[in-house]
Amino acid sequence: MSDTSSPPAAENIQDRAAEAQERAQEVAGQAGEKAQAATGTAQEKLREQLDQRSTQAGETVNGTAQDLRSVGEELRKQGKETPARIADKAAEQTERVGSYLKEADGDRMLSDVEDLGRRQPLAVLAGGLVIGIAAARFLKASSHGRYRSRSGAPDEATRELTATAPTQPRGVYAEGEGQGIARESDRQAPVPSGAVAG
Repeated sequence: MSDTSSPPAAENIQDRAAEAQERAQEVAGQAGEKAQAATGTAQEKLREQLDQRSTQAGETVNGTAQDLRSVGEELRKQGKETPARIADKAAEQTERVGSYLKEADGDRMLSDVEDLGRRQPLAVLAGGLVIGIAAARFLKASSHGRYRSRSGAPDEATRELTATAPTQPRGVYAEGEGQGIARESDRQAPVPSGAVAG
């Protein structure tokens, strides 16, 4: 009797296992699609931010180029032709960088950096080193301030003020009241000669 009842139960278990496997694959597929959509959305937002910030940076750099041109004109008015030419060349280069930042999208910038890395890897390495050092200096400076604010430790200006703050009189001035020695508060400042004492 056990032989006749076991095959339907085994088939039932296999069917349920197959259904569970199909559901798991569907859920995994849906999760994968959602993850790809989220990744695509995040990448799109990152690209938009990069485009906005690079456009803003380009406008700022173009403003700097205009300032350099003004400096060149002022130098020419003063008769300083060589420094004026240097300022003009700097303005041209700065203007090119500004235009590039305004016009290029994130993909183009990334592609250009990759190309530069292939052609001149040492330049990219040096640029990364400079950026890293600058970031480390910035983080060190800002972390020092955050540490002081979290720990309640006084900063240097507060320490200097408390170190030079007047304290209660000590020694003979503080204890000599009945012994013919004046207290600190009873002492009078000397009057300069020629001043009228009132």
